[in-house]
Amino acid sequence: MFDDLAERYDLMNDVLSAGQVRLWRKRVQKIVAAEPGDRVLDLAAGTGTSSRTFATYGADTVACDFSVGMLRVGQGRLFATDPEQARTRGRVAFAAGDALRLPFADGAFDAVTISFGLRNVQRTRDALAEMRRVTRPGGRLVVCEFSRITVPPLDMLYRRYLSGILPRIAQVVAKNPVAYDYLAESITDWPAQRELAGLIRSAGWSAVRWRDLTLGVVAVHVGRNL
Repeated sequence: MFDDLAERYDLMNDVLSAGQVRLWRKRVQKIVAAEPGDRVLDLAAGTGTSSRTFATYGADTVACDFSVGMLRVGQGRLFATDPEQARTRGRVAFAAGDALRLPFADGAFDAVTISFGLRNVQRTRDALAEMRRVTRPGGRLVVCEFSRITVPPLDMLYRRYLSGILPRIAQVVAKNPVAYDYLAESITDWPAQRELAGLIRSAGWSAVRWRDLTLGVVAVHVGRNL
């Protein structure tokens, strides 16, 4: 499914979020606080748009996704626009991988981040534990995911948008609108902020907290491997 979306994936994200996805990515970058010399694992990276952001701050970043089609599109775009990439900034490497069985050594990364991909993993707690395995002691986790609007009437309107309006938009502009039916369903079924924080703690992460973005349409959860 995601391979079929690869070419227009970033465009569709912009359209369906009314451009908010760019602001969310910027906020994630600030929270990750990637610096020169850091090693960052960007899971569910898709075409690597967020990974390139971390690299501009000097971090060596691995864009990891289970969709080979997404990675191919992202790698092609990166080298088409910047063939000398990583000479003066952090490098971006692309790797196919399953979040439940990451192909990396224990403690390999200073930070692990996943944006809008954790809800696609079958066993959420196991994936979070696997992320902790590849994070060094003292390293950090940043999860950006759709969540629950904290004002009930607004949340009800948002749910109506997900179930009714979003699929109609996708039918007009998307090549594979069925994928966006799944998107709406997965967001509706996803746990709220406090419940997700509990799952992160149960996977062994410490100092877990979260920050709501856009009234809670999205929440960013953070944790430490202590």
